[in-house]
Amino acid sequence: MDHTEYDVIIIGGGPAGLSAALNLGRSLARVLVVDADRPRNAATLASHGFLTRDGIPPHELRRLARAELAAYPNVEIRSRVRVVSLRRTDAGFTAEIGLREPAGTASAPAVLIATGLRETLPAVPDLRGFYGMSLFSCAACDAWELQGRTLALIGETTDLADRARLISRWTESLTVFTNGASVVSAQEEAELAAAGAVVQRHPIVELVGDRGQLEAVRLADGTSVAIEGGFVRPEWDASLTFLDGIEPARDAAGHLLTDRSGRTDVAGLYAAGDAAAPGPQQLIVAAGAGARVAAVIVHDGLGIATSH
Repeated sequence: MDHTEYDVIIIGGGPAGLSAALNLGRSLARVLVVDADRPRNAATLASHGFLTRDGIPPHELRRLARAELAAYPNVEIRSRVRVVSLRRTDAGFTAEIGLREPAGTASAPAVLIATGLRETLPAVPDLRGFYGMSLFSCAACDAWELQGRTLALIGETTDLADRARLISRWTESLTVFTNGASVVSAQEEAELAAAGAVVQRHPIVELVGDRGQLEAVRLADGTSVAIEGGFVRPEWDASLTFLDGIEPARDAAGHLLTDRSGRTDVAGLYAAGDAAAPGPQQLIVAAGAGARVAAVIVHDGLGIATSH
């Protein structure tokens, strides 16, 4: 297997990882980005809230970023491969890189984890046929386009009532579908009712619509609720199985715990973006986190502490 040494290995090629690569590259660091090319927002047609890029397709944002990085010969991107294993060594870290089996190795004194999150959607028939087109997971990202419509919130997690309160900011007609899960208490249901939101507890048997546009939700009791769009609450997993004997601290949800500068409690190991607590964030927040941790990695490598 081939082996190459770098100053920093970045695991993940989303906004956090690519932003970090740009800033590290400009700091003359030799950088390797390992990107499996399976972004969580692949189903999304347009991304919002990114200054100067509001409404851009996520794949186009990544393409533009990679085009900019091509100007830096000290930044290398390996696509459609993943880190199979990451091990600590006396000099830092060694990553085995490949598909299912290692095809090569790379080493560096510093590693940035920017893998984002893997999501599991509620078990609802044909949900993916509407996901990213009229059903979304991020209210801050997509609620503007759905404002004033008759909306759904579908989920099976205990924070569903809180999410319903948030989405009610953009609509006066919200139905919360628990898909048969006991995740909304009677008190929460009463509070939501006072705010104009209805809770439907029966399992969902069908999502009705055409070409990605949701029109109704059919329930097991025969009820059909007219809907014009809405939100889904996925379950998220940081998916860090490649950490081989490395055990950085995590929160209860599995996100990596870092200090305000992106350092984990393992020397030389950093995290940015959705993989780091507090979890899912907007693209522009992830990009900012990547830029910030890039500066910290450079400063830590020199053993200096500066304000800029």
